Amino acid sequence: MDYSIKRRKTNLIHVGGIPIGGDSPIVIQSMTNTDSHDFESTYRQMKELEEAGCDIVRLTLPDLESCETVSRLKKSDLKIPLVGDIHFNYKIALAAADAGIDKIRINPGNIGSDEKVKAVAEKCKERHIPIRIGINSGSLEKSILAKYGSPTPEALAESAMYHARLLEKFDFGDIAISIKSSDVRNMIEANRLVASLCQYPLHIGVTEAGRGNSGSLKSAIGIGTLLCEGIGDTIRVSLTDSPVKEIEAGRSILRACGCSEEKFINVVSCPTCGRTKIDLIHICEELEKRLIGIRVNRKITVAVMGCIVNGPGEAAEADLGIAGGKGEGILFSHGKIIKRIPENQLIDELLSEIIKLSNCS
Repeated sequence: MDYSIKRRKTNLIHVGGIPIGGDSPIVIQSMTNTDSHDFESTYRQMKELEEAGCDIVRLTLPDLESCETVSRLKKSDLKIPLVGDIHFNYKIALAAADAGIDKIRINPGNIGSDEKVKAVAEKCKERHIPIRIGINSGSLEKSILAKYGSPTPEALAESAMYHARLLEKFDFGDIAISIKSSDVRNMIEANRLVASLCQYPLHIGVTEAGRGNSGSLKSAIGIGTLLCEGIGDTIRVSLTDSPVKEIEAGRSILRACGCSEEKFINVVSCPTCGRTKIDLIHICEELEKRLIGIRVNRKITVAVMGCIVNGPGEAAEADLGIAGGKGEGILFSHGKIIKRIPENQLIDELLSEIIKLSNCS
């Protein structure tokens, strides 16, 4: 039986040189938290995000003056595409487009008359700039909120489609939709609804998720549930932390869902029990440190198991693994024992085999 994820069929858009939707890989995004008028600090943070593996970065554009920063960033050595976050003022959207922005995040219904929406749609169409419609619980129209009584999934979905229709009215279809909520279940259900109503690519995330483990877990549940259902074309993990932490969390979510196309070492390890006769926690910590900087040419699954009795069988799908005994352990591959090794040599032997496997693949 085929258990692979069947991605929802969507339109394809391009943000700079990055494709979103269609059959393209799922893209990780983040947002700067610097003053957008401060070019130097904004540039440094974007450079850090670029080096951390961020695919697309957003910055807030609160006024026309901030668009000058966009112009300077586009003339710098940054390669990462830029998204301008704009509220209410359509003139900022026009200025951002002229400054070279790669994508605009705006709610068409919030920028005024049809003439203003048309001006933004025409400018973006001319410059091949996609528009991301951003809906969240606090941005619902009064009429929709009155209709549903609260920011329900149905209310969020109706708002998203209302804004999409405003752009469609002016023959603009280069659209991505984002529906976020701090309520994980509302976020999941709202995205399911919109996924059933259109073929626009979806940017998914849990807004105001918080910080640390709590924020990462909320995001993993919300984003991960949708990804496993084939919904979602680009993600942002919104954390009260350094934006780089968002990239690390996003990458972990994609890997856990089997949605990452990265070549990486996937470590699985048992939780330990009374049969464990080696210091498995220390071994895992040490292995994690020593794997930093090791590059592989394909995804390699490595198992670290606590006992010889069950370890090889439970980790039979691992490319390589070690399992502990009393004072020693075994090295195995796909459940078959390769050799026995003293406990203090387990990590060295495992690393050596990982490198051999990568070079031979």
